[in-house]
Amino acid sequence: MNRHVGKRLVKYALRFKKNILIALLLLTVAVTAELSGPFIAKRMIDVHILGIEYPWYESDQGEDAVQYDGGWYKRSDHFENNEAKGEEARILQIGRDYYFIDEPIAFDGERSINENTLTIEKDGRQQSYGASEISNEELLAFYQPQIEPMIWLIALYFGLLVFASFFEYGQGLLLQTSANRIIQKMRTDVYAQIQRLHINYFDNLPAGKVVARITNDTEAIRELYVTVLATFFTSIFYMTGIFVALFLLDVKLAFITLTIVPLLVVWIIVYRKYASKFNKVIRARVSDINAMINESIQGMSIIRAFKRQQMTEQEFEELNDSHFTYQNKLLHLNSLMSHNLVNILRNISFVVLIWYFGGASLTSGAVISLGVLYAFVDYLNRLFQPVTNMVNQLANLEQALVAADRVFELLDEEGEDVADGMFPRYEGNVSFDHVSFAYKEDEYVLKNLSFEAKKGQTIALVGHTGSGKSSIMNLLFRFYDNQKGTISIDGKNIQDIKKQELRQHMAIVLQDPFLFTGTIASNVSLDDPSISREKVEKALNDVGADQLLRSLPNGYDEAVIEKGSTLSSGQRQLISFARALAFDPAVLILDEATSNVDTETEMIIQNALDILKKGRTTFIIAHRLSTIREADQILVLHQGEIVERGDHDQLMQKKGRYFQMYQLQQGKKIEQAV
Repeated sequence: MNRHVGKRLVKYALRFKKNILIALLLLTVAVTAELSGPFIAKRMIDVHILGIEYPWYESDQGEDAVQYDGGWYKRSDHFENNEAKGEEARILQIGRDYYFIDEPIAFDGERSINENTLTIEKDGRQQSYGASEISNEELLAFYQPQIEPMIWLIALYFGLLVFASFFEYGQGLLLQTSANRIIQKMRTDVYAQIQRLHINYFDNLPAGKVVARITNDTEAIRELYVTVLATFFTSIFYMTGIFVALFLLDVKLAFITLTIVPLLVVWIIVYRKYASKFNKVIRARVSDINAMINESIQGMSIIRAFKRQQMTEQEFEELNDSHFTYQNKLLHLNSLMSHNLVNILRNISFVVLIWYFGGASLTSGAVISLGVLYAFVDYLNRLFQPVTNMVNQLANLEQALVAADRVFELLDEEGEDVADGMFPRYEGNVSFDHVSFAYKEDEYVLKNLSFEAKKGQTIALVGHTGSGKSSIMNLLFRFYDNQKGTISIDGKNIQDIKKQELRQHMAIVLQDPFLFTGTIASNVSLDDPSISREKVEKALNDVGADQLLRSLPNGYDEAVIEKGSTLSSGQRQLISFARALAFDPAVLILDEATSNVDTETEMIIQNALDILKKGRTTFIIAHRLSTIREADQILVLHQGEIVERGDHDQLMQKKGRYFQMYQLQQGKKIEQAV
């Protein structure tokens, strides 16, 4: 995985850094509040529960004083600074029973009781004291001063949980919102980039693969921002807070626990090394599957007509099996390195902790207190929850990084910014001066072409398939740029004009017209605010569309679904033709515009053309030579060269290639008629 992918993902995130920083601040507060729980529990255990073994002193009757055996006693930590203390006494626990000693103890260690004698042993030393067993009622009296503080601590704990939940909600909302904003921006950038890409990019990449990058890949990246990064942010903050708490509890224990961090880092590195390979193949297979599905839907009629269903299913199954195989490999990797391994680490940590420190804490003179041990176990248990969360997100992380690499690859493709400016309408005098063009280097499809088209003239391009007719149109629209020669409009080199500005005053009608989802009217205007409803209807009427569309229930507001599949080819062609005319182009291009319509519709279009061609330069690419008899100039192309030129009568008199083509078509018509 390229390092720049991570940097660019961070760069996108920094666009919304304000919200993210606020979210992280809220997260810090929430984590601090939530992680205070074990500290509260530690205080309850060490001070308010086990604190009964603190020294007690005789005192006067009063607050926090406890009556026992005719005297009053107060725990050492309840005395004021200037308050007088009497004789010291101790309360010690042996097993489940408590004993009162009316004197201080010299040292603490292993305790035993024999009748009324309590013995303490440590390091070979032994000391005995007279002791009396405390009843349950008396013990409860000694604990009575601790009840109210414990209630306050419990209330504080629940209050902090509620407090933390509000901040947790706030940080989650901000992080998720920021993540959605980030991916919204990225999708906008990707779609805008598609508008900037050169046409040849789409020649080499199936539509399904492009769609996969906009939808599937950006969705995987969305998971990165919405789920993965949010989880990692939260988990890292949570783990940091836990380690701070652990160091506050016990430095030695904290350093031992800190070994989990390098283990986790190594874990992630090893996982990514293998997961990256699998995910790259998986994302590629998803694109291939999308491309094949898109192609199959587009060519469904051909697949069925030629009985290719079984072969198509087999090809799909091969892609699907490959996808399944690598998904299984990734699944095995995830199973091996998932939370099960986290549970193993957790259990090992608990065993080490209890073995090394736990036994000592349960005896007198413990290295650490029982409250510290409880808090440490609690924090250790909490520590593995964010570790588990991060490990469970590693698969999504790797998928997102692979997807991001593919998206950034698309964004890095060379393109051209869309120009917003208006370009003055040109006259439409088109000139090709020694133009040569190749789609692939040194494989020229147009060779040294030279011709002129004056304003208002109609230029027809004829020739067999592959002769270069459509390539001339591609150059005129600057879908591609010629390598040699000059193409000019009104004497200005078109390569000196921005592509979008050049196309403002051009229009094209394709052999297979493309209609967008919407209505007939919206397909004519393309929702351009400068095209009024009146202009739309006039364009439709001028091309004679009213004769073919009046039967539709909603007229010009009839709904059009994808590609206009519910309309006849003649209706689609008329709508496409009206679309071109509504924009009042200076240069009009008809690319086999009448080849897919019936004779009656063709007559309607021809009648409209006679009126609409006036005042604009028109290029016609035609196979039906009968439709271009009135053209001002006919260019006959063969293998990328102009082999004949002139009007219909001139070319017929030459009895060359055009004459042969015309006679052949006329002969076919006669045979069909007979």
